[in-house]
Amino acid sequence: MVATFRERLAGDGLLRTFAIGRVVNPVVVEMFGLAGDYDGFWLDQEHAIISTEQILTAAMAARANDMDCFVRVAPTGYSAVTQCLEAGAGGVMAAQIHSAEQAEQFVQWAKFAPRGGRGLNLSGYDAHYSHTPAVEFIERANATNFVAIQIETLGAVEEADQIAAIDGVDLLFVGPADLSLSLGVVGQFHCDKLWEAIGAVAAACQKHGKNWGAVTPDPKFAERAVELGCRMPTMGNDVLALRRGIEALKKAFQAQFPA
Repeated sequence: MVATFRERLAGDGLLRTFAIGRVVNPVVVEMFGLAGDYDGFWLDQEHAIISTEQILTAAMAARANDMDCFVRVAPTGYSAVTQCLEAGAGGVMAAQIHSAEQAEQFVQWAKFAPRGGRGLNLSGYDAHYSHTPAVEFIERANATNFVAIQIETLGAVEEADQIAAIDGVDLLFVGPADLSLSLGVVGQFHCDKLWEAIGAVAAACQKHGKNWGAVTPDPKFAERAVELGCRMPTMGNDVLALRRGIEALKKAFQAQFPA
């Protein structure tokens, strides 16, 4: 069995992740897997249209490469959350959260009663296509489904302590692009104002025994985040890998390209 994000976070060390948003193909998953050392990835359904079938295929590819995955979704309704889980994703992450109350609602969408209000359906992968008895399935899903809350708004930073305290939240995840935009320092990823906010998130997680992750725009950012306790740095995505690969090819064959 593939170790889940929750199981890996219970141990020591980093969970090195990447993201997929535009080129959702099992070949991309496999190429990252063959590169080695990545523990998993997340699918960006907030900024791109990713179908349930694409999530299912990506999750299969993840398991085949000893990786876990989760899906970032806009917090618009419970059905989007349960569809990701039934397709085989190991968890979900809420984008654009503005308060602890909103974060609590998202957790309830991801959990069955008595913790939440998720609708029961045994026909998905997470119930092994009806092979798992209902009671066993509910208990396992509530105990193992991974739930992350993205911290990228002023409200989320202000209520980071309350969000970290929520039962069922496994990870707070810093989105530096939107957070820097919210703070009025867009794109300034090494600005003190941004890092004061990130420090508040790190402190909230430490206080409540929770982990935190972040998109890391560059190695310097990643190093500083890890020093502050970041356990899940996201280092790269499908588009960045393609862009830099193309740039490297052009550089290697620069004599054949006009100046």
